[in-house]
Amino acid sequence: MMLEAKNIHKVYSNGTKTLPVLKGVNLSIEQGKFIAIVGPSGAGKSTLLHVLGGLDHPSEGSVFFTGRDIYKLKDNARCALRNKNIGFVFQFYHLLAEFTVLENVALPKLIAQGNGPKAIIEDALKMLGKVGLSERLGHFPSQLSGGEKQRVAIARALINAPEILFCDEPTGNLDSASGGEIINLIRSINKENRMSVVLVTHNTELANSTDKVYHLKDGVLVN
Repeated sequence: MMLEAKNIHKVYSNGTKTLPVLKGVNLSIEQGKFIAIVGPSGAGKSTLLHVLGGLDHPSEGSVFFTGRDIYKLKDNARCALRNKNIGFVFQFYHLLAEFTVLENVALPKLIAQGNGPKAIIEDALKMLGKVGLSERLGHFPSQLSGGEKQRVAIARALINAPEILFCDEPTGNLDSASGGEIINLIRSINKENRMSVVLVTHNTELANSTDKVYHLKDGVLVN
């Protein structure tokens, strides 16, 4: 099993009041599967994605990635796991404004220090070619359209060849045409690389194009 979440709870507290968001989520994701998690705003979809991806500790429960309990790893080990094995694509892109397209995409591999700078740049160029941005290498994020920014974010997420990709409303800031192109791109990479994909969205039409749809309701997942 690629990823398995068991009895995930997440409770937020301000000292006097508590807000339970996740109330015993269980989920198993096989390698190469493309699943969607849908639900209304405020249901906890992004919170669940962050917990599954090792970004936010659960209040209770465990997340296993290829058999390892990621929240029993030390912080440095969990960061390394995210960098090398897990990709993230967010609604608001989170590109570094002062970096060019090429630099944004190369950065995760530079952090991993898996190869020399020349090899890293070559990998980044190949990835940008795959997402159709070979003509935008020296541009800055402010010079790109929303769809182009999301393509850069996808290339950056894939530069280290992750085993699983988490997408948090990746089409939320795009028009329907650009959004459709982004989903088709993610789907093609999913099939080509046998990479697992978890898509969080409120768009049921997008969700229904995936292999399996889960609904987050009242803090739990239902098929």
